[in-house]
Amino acid sequence: MSLSKKVTVVGAGLVGSLAALSIAKKGFQVNLYEKLSDIRKQQQGAGRSINLALSHRGIKALTEAGIIDDVMKLAIPMRGRRIHAVDGSLTFQPYGKDDSESINSVSRAELNKLLITKAEELENVNVHFDHECLEMDYRSNILKFKNTVDNSLLEIDPGILIGSDGGGSTVRRSMLMADLYNYSQDFLEYGYKELEIPAGDNNSYLIEKNALHIWPRKSYMLIALPNLDGSFTVTLFLQMKKNNYSFENLKTEDEIMYFFNEQFPDVVSLMPNLVVDFANATGFLGTIKIHPWHFKDKSTLIGDAAHAIVPFYGQGMNAGFEDVSVLIDLISNHHNWGTIFEKFSEKRKQNTDAIANLSLENFVTMRDSVADEHFLMRKEAEIKLYQKYPQDIVSKYSMVTFHPEIPYSKAKQKGEILEDVLTTMSKEIDNIDQLDLYDAYLRIVDNYSKLSD
Repeated sequence: MSLSKKVTVVGAGLVGSLAALSIAKKGFQVNLYEKLSDIRKQQQGAGRSINLALSHRGIKALTEAGIIDDVMKLAIPMRGRRIHAVDGSLTFQPYGKDDSESINSVSRAELNKLLITKAEELENVNVHFDHECLEMDYRSNILKFKNTVDNSLLEIDPGILIGSDGGGSTVRRSMLMADLYNYSQDFLEYGYKELEIPAGDNNSYLIEKNALHIWPRKSYMLIALPNLDGSFTVTLFLQMKKNNYSFENLKTEDEIMYFFNEQFPDVVSLMPNLVVDFANATGFLGTIKIHPWHFKDKSTLIGDAAHAIVPFYGQGMNAGFEDVSVLIDLISNHHNWGTIFEKFSEKRKQNTDAIANLSLENFVTMRDSVADEHFLMRKEAEIKLYQKYPQDIVSKYSMVTFHPEIPYSKAKQKGEILEDVLTTMSKEIDNIDQLDLYDAYLRIVDNYSKLSD
């Protein structure tokens, strides 16, 4: 039985645009609907999004779509974390064994523009902007939109529906009304605000270009990622309220400047527009889970619509792009949409749950542990083990970030074993030179062998 060739994708963000492009390249007729106006014709507002960290899972999907060379023109490699202490001292923690294991800073807006353009270049893709999805009526199989320019209504038969309309997904809401699903959303008490370190003279970088900068302060933190124009997108993660230092309690210029001068003194002189930028919108951070992701053989969710996560592992976009890669592989190997969607939900659910949990854990690591002496000793031990036993020992971060052949769920399991063994052994020594690498290797590999396939 051949697959229906008519596909509708709701949401022209990063994942929806890549899904439309990739599905169209398989020979399907794709209609891509987006409630906002064409981002390529709009001036990007400040404070709208966190910079993105493109890594190997996302690179794999973009390579399969045939556009990786164009994407990498927008990217700046970041070879590790540059940690900024309160006293101004700096330390560097490399991400991997060499420059091939770097993550890449990419502008969300510029990447989105490129993906839409690449999709629209295909004859079998039609993009419809200014169309807000109102609902999917599964009883009549009618997808309803409102044209946000003239308020006219549109009803279509979507054929096969791919819901990529983000954390507030209308497609997901319609699915929840149509059948029984397990669904949860959990928001952190933290929010984020986007700020900026502008470029220096002649678009020069005022801090190290090829690094992800972190100012860890236990209960809050600042990060900065480089942009092509010499500036850095800076993001403050802070409690929404309750704490003395919270978005609720930082209102006046004096309060803002006191907080930054006390906690991030080395960056204040680099941010001349700090107080003005602080008026940018405050974003929320949360995790969304649903199971299953599909409704029979009619539709599936993808990306944030299925598994929104917090950004602290830099895997939100990469996980969404990996969704596309897995979906395309299933389309290539099966001839029934119901089977494709069922297998897609089964394959991805356990892995996106794993990266959601890892992302929450990494928030604590980034804001606190990266400056901790015991954490640094364990990371040094990981590097020594990797150098001595590269075929068997890879850090959890490297498995997640640089090894798309290892599922997120397996990376989580193996990474926890590695960390537990090294944490236990580090308590028995005074410095890293006392670590028995062979003993550590045997303990780790023995525990790996007990994992189920």
